[in-house]
Amino acid sequence: MRIRLCFAVLSLVGGAGLATLSAPTATAAACTDIDVVAARGTFEPGTLGFIVGDPVYSALQKKVTGKTFSSYAVNYPADLSPTSAAQGNADLVNHVNRQAASCPNQRFVLVGYSQGANVVDNSIGISSAGAVVGSPIVATLPATVEPKVKAVLLFGNPIRAIGKSVTGTYQSRTIDFCAAGDPVCENGGGDVGAHLGYTANADAAAAFAAGRV
Repeated sequence: MRIRLCFAVLSLVGGAGLATLSAPTATAAACTDIDVVAARGTFEPGTLGFIVGDPVYSALQKKVTGKTFSSYAVNYPADLSPTSAAQGNADLVNHVNRQAASCPNQRFVLVGYSQGANVVDNSIGISSAGAVVGSPIVATLPATVEPKVKAVLLFGNPIRAIGKSVTGTYQSRTIDFCAAGDPVCENGGGDVGAHLGYTANADAAAAFAAGRV
């Protein structure tokens, strides 16, 4: 598993092609209290993402009691195609809009790892164009939905390598992890392995979100 992921990261950074893994089946969430919407990284396996999404969701459920949870895996290729992040951007916004309309009391936690962070960035109005596997914004969460997004959890965020970060409305609700030497989020970083270690931050990210939901 780790060897495959290492090759995926090397491909992401260097641009070489790899066969993609199938995207997980995505279904609309029920009217739970909290919907965790996760965009996995490039070629990342797992329901919400083996490295980030799955462990964050598990940790958050343990930290927040008395509330019901659902999860949604953003349905997008998560590959190196030029429209991959844009497809994820559109799907995330469509899902949250649909849920907000159907479940007025539902609140959201957005999770993005690697290319998935680009997806989340775009969806909250921060363009990932020019970043590794980034894209221009194709859809953003509307102002009516914005207060329902209680936390934004980002890991290995590619826009950081081009000097950008989440600013504005969502800044105070965002935690953005970039491991030292991670070449995806740190300009000049050379430690590919650092990009694969964000499971270690799952508990801290869940604690951040738990304090806001």
